[in-house]
Amino acid sequence: LLDRVGNDHLDRVLGAAARMNLMIDALLTLARLSTQPLERQPVNLSQLAGWVVEDLRRGTPARPAEIEIEPGLAAQGDPTLLRQLLENLLGNAWKYSARCEPARISLRRLPHDARTVFEVRDNGAGFDMRSAERLFGLFQRLHSASDFPGHGVGLASVRRIVRRHGGEIWAEAEPGRGAAFFFTLG
Repeated sequence: LLDRVGNDHLDRVLGAAARMNLMIDALLTLARLSTQPLERQPVNLSQLAGWVVEDLRRGTPARPAEIEIEPGLAAQGDPTLLRQLLENLLGNAWKYSARCEPARISLRRLPHDARTVFEVRDNGAGFDMRSAERLFGLFQRLHSASDFPGHGVGLASVRRIVRRHGGEIWAEAEPGRGAAFFFTLG
């Protein structure tokens, strides 16, 4: 039989084991991003984003959020990987804008020289740009897990997907004023 202190220790060990299991699953998903063959085809990013937003709304149906997805966003790429990219970027925008009423999230295209730049923007927590380089690293977090749950693998996955498509990704933000993630797809 365990006393109260022993039960507390056991609870902490079980919690840590559960977090480790989630991190291992996230690492395996990240590893698969590099090994699965890339199937390039025309992809309707607006439609994919709409499906992702529907899933987010189903998870918290009472949450007020203004979401704007530019119609007709198209790209060449792997539809499965691009859906995962949008799940991570729009999911982060959803998560980090949870304390804003209403949350404002958008996906749009920006003209930029000869290439198309896509932007995912929110009015959420934002971050200090001095830490921006850490964003796309594995297990790098700029906010505490108690404030915003997660593993620190999502943006590393996004960067890997964008690079596999021959593109680039970068971010701009300000603490308390939201964030914008920009990406190209080669």
